[in-house]
Amino acid sequence: MSQAEGVNVQRRRVLIASTAAIGAAGVAAVATPFVRSWYPSAKAEAAGAAVTQDISAIEDGQMIVVKYRGKPIYVVKRTEDMVAGLESVTPLLSDPESAASVQPEYCKNTNRSIDPSILVVEGVCTHLGCAPNYRPDVGAVDLGGNDWYGGFFCPCHGSKYDLAGRVYSGVPAPLNLPVPEYGMDGTILTVGEA
Repeated sequence: MSQAEGVNVQRRRVLIASTAAIGAAGVAAVATPFVRSWYPSAKAEAAGAAVTQDISAIEDGQMIVVKYRGKPIYVVKRTEDMVAGLESVTPLLSDPESAASVQPEYCKNTNRSIDPSILVVEGVCTHLGCAPNYRPDVGAVDLGGNDWYGGFFCPCHGSKYDLAGRVYSGVPAPLNLPVPEYGMDGTILTVGEA
């Protein structure tokens, strides 16, 4: 066998690389539907399949948003000062005892929560459904100065809520922010089941 009839090493490497790439794409194409079958369907999620979230990384005073049934769920890790301020704002509220508002029985307290340091509420204004902004800054001049102890402000029509999602008096929103069914197992939050 002469050198001219020998193996073209460069061509062999190109063919091996091409075959490997096509094989990897084939494996990905087969594996994707298999892995996706483990996730709940969009219909199940819309119907209210429970959503879990590890909240261990939330810092004091920080808020994260979790999606449940197509709605934003605000999860706030309240500081001790935030929890202490809930009593101070009571005279300014429309429904401080949450008698007319939606929350599970285990959240019918001043904190409107299982754990006083964790607030879980639907992030939808009870007036016309806008998303209120999280405004934890105490004494914000544009929100009432000395009467503002932190909370949520709806930019659509000016509704204000305290850090327990309770609505202020004299604003368009008629009810407190709803509290969904939820449970806590250590730092794992499950929204949708107690």
